[in-house]
Amino acid sequence: MSSSRTRIVRSVRLPEAVEARIAQEFDAPPPPQTPLDTAALFKLAEETQAEAMLVTHHAAIKGDAVAKIPASVRLVATVSVGLDHLDVKAIRARGIAVSNTPDVLTECNADLALLLILAAARRAAEYTALVRKGWGRDLAMDEMLGMRISGKTLGIVGMGRIGQAVARRARGFGMTVLYNNRRRLAPELEHGATWVENLEDMLPRCQIITLHLPGSDETDGMVDQAFLSRLPKGAIFVNAARGRLVNEDALIEALRNGQLAGAGLDVCRNEPHPDPRLLELPNLFMTPHVGSATVETRTEMGMLALDNVVAMAAGKPLVSPVET
Repeated sequence: MSSSRTRIVRSVRLPEAVEARIAQEFDAPPPPQTPLDTAALFKLAEETQAEAMLVTHHAAIKGDAVAKIPASVRLVATVSVGLDHLDVKAIRARGIAVSNTPDVLTECNADLALLLILAAARRAAEYTALVRKGWGRDLAMDEMLGMRISGKTLGIVGMGRIGQAVARRARGFGMTVLYNNRRRLAPELEHGATWVENLEDMLPRCQIITLHLPGSDETDGMVDQAFLSRLPKGAIFVNAARGRLVNEDALIEALRNGQLAGAGLDVCRNEPHPDPRLLELPNLFMTPHVGSATVETRTEMGMLALDNVVAMAAGKPLVSPVET
């Protein structure tokens, strides 16, 4: 490997086009066949004297791990928007820059949110299970009926880029859209949605509710029994944001007792090992944290991470720095 090229390591194998760019532009060991954990990534970075580490949630850098980042590392480039797996403040305190990959995930995450809404409302998990068991009989006209989403009121909790993209899509389904945010957006960013300042006031008006806000100590467990009880009976709940937002005991009870007709989740608290009670619920449609899992988006994420490495090596401002 040429010493004139920037030395990097990555915790996971990246899409083909990204790997091709790494091979062409950087000094890097072969991609790992299975994701590296934090200790393995640090060991590899130490051995190669890496200047930058490309990471995902597989290799969390928090707590005691921050002090163990090899001295050669100047940039931690996470191939994600979320920062739950990084102690950004502590990493930056060591003089190490941090970058992430915002914006490029927006459209695919919004697409997945609509998939979850439709799947939960139209009982996709139950229908699929029935067919996989052989189907075997015609359904009665009043049997296993779902909810039509057109004409319903959708509540969006968190109206950032993804929330806005969901609002745009919801208009195409003829839905009324409300949103709760810390402050009202400029009209051109609302996409026909109506701001409701107090979440408690919005929930009773929403037949469908979807979360699009980051996880934090402040929002941990915000979806609890009180939150769910404010929704109309038979509502649909969707979370494609962060698992820690939800009190899963409360969610499970609401799905069991009919307060919720169904739910669509792309995330849970104990990933990748969901609470077994969730998996027993027939009215839950769940995907394994795949909001960004398209060739286009994952490639853009990897390329943006590499653009940050190039900027770091050239002594230029990062393309997408994380400052806090």
